[in-house]
Amino acid sequence: MVEVSWEVCNRIGGIYTVLSTHAKQLGKTLGDQLCFVGPDIEKIYCPDQPNPLFSEESTPLDAWRDQLSDTLFKVRTGRWNVPGSPLAVLVDFRPYYDLKNQIYSQMWDWFKVDSLHEYGDYSEACMFAYASGEAIKSMVDFKQAKLGKKANKTDFIAHFHEWTCGMGLLYLKHFKPEIATVFTTHATSIGRSICGNGKALYDYLSGYNGDQMARELNMEAKHSLEKTAAQVSDCFTTVSDITALECTQLLDKKPDVVTPNGFEDDFVPPAHKADKARSIARAKLLDVAEAIFGYALPEDTMLVATAGRYEYRNKGLDVFIDSLSLLQEKLQSESLNRPVVAYVLVPGNVSAPRQEVLDRLMEQEEVSQLRYGRRVRQVASEMDVQHMSIKEPIYHPYNSHWMHYIEEDKVLNAIKSRAFGNTLSEKVKVIFVPCYLHGNDGIFNMNYYDLLQGFDLTAFLSYYEPWGYTPLESIAFSIPTITTSLSGFGVWASQLSADAENIAGGVAVIKRYDGNYAEVAEKAAETYYQFWHMNFMEAAQARKKARSMSRKAQWSKFIKHYMEAYKLALQHRDLRLSEK
Repeated sequence: MVEVSWEVCNRIGGIYTVLSTHAKQLGKTLGDQLCFVGPDIEKIYCPDQPNPLFSEESTPLDAWRDQLSDTLFKVRTGRWNVPGSPLAVLVDFRPYYDLKNQIYSQMWDWFKVDSLHEYGDYSEACMFAYASGEAIKSMVDFKQAKLGKKANKTDFIAHFHEWTCGMGLLYLKHFKPEIATVFTTHATSIGRSICGNGKALYDYLSGYNGDQMARELNMEAKHSLEKTAAQVSDCFTTVSDITALECTQLLDKKPDVVTPNGFEDDFVPPAHKADKARSIARAKLLDVAEAIFGYALPEDTMLVATAGRYEYRNKGLDVFIDSLSLLQEKLQSESLNRPVVAYVLVPGNVSAPRQEVLDRLMEQEEVSQLRYGRRVRQVASEMDVQHMSIKEPIYHPYNSHWMHYIEEDKVLNAIKSRAFGNTLSEKVKVIFVPCYLHGNDGIFNMNYYDLLQGFDLTAFLSYYEPWGYTPLESIAFSIPTITTSLSGFGVWASQLSADAENIAGGVAVIKRYDGNYAEVAEKAAETYYQFWHMNFMEAAQARKKARSMSRKAQWSKFIKHYMEAYKLALQHRDLRLSEK
């Protein structure tokens, strides 16, 4: 069993979370019969920076790897450093660029995949996928030769994720048809593009033609590849019922199985460590906010976040900022001095950490005491010291890092256009963190999961969200969350609660459709306001309920859908071969 993805040992987005968190659960059944294939990012892009997610060590794949001297693709074998430590093969696909036109011609001749109008990341993804297909064929050939006559009784399955891996599936379909293939789309490329271009997807879904929209939106190559992979795979899957409808309409193929995304408890600290982890994260978030704003914040500051891909409309970044502006209006008349600091944790066109923020963080460290990760703020705030007095706000007091083309950034322009000044007198302040939180960003130097634990509330007000890992991750770490009915996770959560819009239950699902943007913003603001008024015990109860709901979405509950897909792929493979 082989799973292929651009995000194997390559932390970029939600698919990384899917694979890295279900590896342990799949491994319980398959052991070292499970192998992941990904791009050798270290060799290709970062030769001087070891990949911390991959351990190159002796594995059962060594004998196969050692006889690959005359192959065009080059691989490294080892283990993926995630729970379960599964086998991993990293492929250096650079030599295939010289054959790009030949490969595209093959795909047209064999499957009518139209790569004529390819651009952007298309060629990079396809060269990786094609090389991965060759590597899998070689791996299976080697194992069949070793098994001899017993090989006929061995089932081989290759599972490809997203259009980015489609050419690997098609390669095997042509050269190694006895391998059963599974193709999963985590979001259709054309559906994402329709939404990203400001068009209404849901009101008009039944009237859309995927091929026609691909031509209109210059998405012909990706759409052609994705549609073909879906239609010729032995089993086609997607991650939610809402995306299954989209696939049926836009790809002309109804998914055979819906495989919802789960999470794994190994990524969550045990209870006896959770309080310490939360204190460390919270102190860091408040420290950075103070460095940017130039004044101290009270310990009971309410910390809110959104996160995900930088898709301004699709991920609801627009409505998130508007909802904070509405909250600002609601809180201005409140006498309680409890500010709200909202973080937008979305990787953008980052250039460098801000030196003035770093300088202020160093100054704060000099007058702060660290005990078990928690700064003793009461001591520091009572001291009449220059470092804790109100300073001039730094220039552009909205972002933790500098960005290329900063004046053109949609998030920052939205924050400024809603008249956020991040001043002491404002109850609501907003900070944009435009970088991946891998632990070495220069300001926080903490990974996303570690930092996430410091927030009181999260909000993911997506318009287009096939599943929605960010809210699931949030509740797994006991952070109550707000999501929408247009996310697969939101639909799932609604089915578990009779009062799904109430944040007191740990998850609030706001009804969203094409025409109610203002209503979503207002409802989100009301939910923040409700949470802001909660006392300690009420907030603790919401955290407890959030954590409880996350346990219902663990991979131990959801992995059965993958096993169903694999069984179906083998059945369809057998039927296909019998008809030849």
